[in-house]
Amino acid sequence: MEVILLEHIEKLGKMGDKVTVKNGYARNYLLPQKKALRATDANIAYFEAQKAAWELHNQELLGKASELAASLNGFSAVLIRQAAETGQLYGSVTIRDISSAIKEAGYNVERRYIYLEKPIKDLGIYQIKLNLHPEVSQTILVNVARSSEEAKKQAKAYNQE
Repeated sequence: MEVILLEHIEKLGKMGDKVTVKNGYARNYLLPQKKALRATDANIAYFEAQKAAWELHNQELLGKASELAASLNGFSAVLIRQAAETGQLYGSVTIRDISSAIKEAGYNVERRYIYLEKPIKDLGIYQIKLNLHPEVSQTILVNVARSSEEAKKQAKAYNQE
């Protein structure tokens, strides 16, 4: 299915590009999320008429994401979890846990922005990537420890590296 992108989508294209995607991807994600329009003659004319408004909207989103990234620069979250003597957690730290820790700190970061390859299952300090916008990303630190004292020791050891 051919669609016109209404915003920059990583690994697919920039706003205004006419791309061919699989039908399911277009029907289930791009069209309902209002990230694309079907590439019909009427929609192409509509897009050209509304192009300035779409560009302004995308610039606003980029500006908000840049501000949030700047405020999150150097951010570190501490998550206290129970763990075995070997350092293996009894549960795992997921995107939901990281998101709630960031929100408790006063930042409005949705779960879909957090990129975690696999759940965290051991104590330690991890670098987590936040994809705030297709053109803006930020890395934060997540310190997983048994207690706040242990978290301070881990942070001190990590900063000395």
